[in-house]
Amino acid sequence: MTGVCVTQSPIKIEAKAETPRDRLAALGIDLPPAPPPIANFVTHVVEGNMLYLSGQGPREANGFMHTGKVGVDVSVEQAYEDARLTGVNLLAVMNEALGDLSRVKRVVKLLGMVNASPDFKDHPQVINGCSDLFNDVFGEAGRHARSAVGFGSLPGNITVEIEAIIALQD
Repeated sequence: MTGVCVTQSPIKIEAKAETPRDRLAALGIDLPPAPPPIANFVTHVVEGNMLYLSGQGPREANGFMHTGKVGVDVSVEQAYEDARLTGVNLLAVMNEALGDLSRVKRVVKLLGMVNASPDFKDHPQVINGCSDLFNDVFGEAGRHARSAVGFGSLPGNITVEIEAIIALQD
C-alpha cells in the first residue's frame, strides 16, 4: 500500500495533534488523490453547509480494489481493513472538496454497505474500520450516526462501500 497506513485497532493520537492533518500525520497516513467516479456521478456535492460524499470503496492508491464476499472468502478482520481504507478514500475526497479538513464541523452520518453472505452478522464490526478512523482523525467531531448493512453484491464485487454526510464550519 503506497502512502497509506492501515491498522486493525484504533491508534490513540497524542493531545498535541490539533488538526485533522496533524492527526493523519500521527497515524502515518498520507492522503492519496481522490479516486475518480466510476460512472455518471460526482464524488461530492456541497449544499449550504453540508458536504455529501458519494460511496467510495477499498481502492489502493495504485488503483487495486479489494474484492470478495465477506463471510465467505474475506474475513471480518480484512473487511475492517478494507473499510478503513475506504475511509482514507473518503478523507481524500473531503480534502479535495474542501481544501482543508479543518473545515469539517462534524461527521454527521455514514452508510456502510458490506458485500456479505446471507448469513453474515458482523456488519457493524466491519464498518468500524471507517468509524474508528474518522474518530481518530476528527476527535469528538468524528463521532457520527451510522448504518451498517449487508448487500448481496456491490459494484465490481468490492468488499465494502461507504458514503458520508459531513457538516461544515460556517
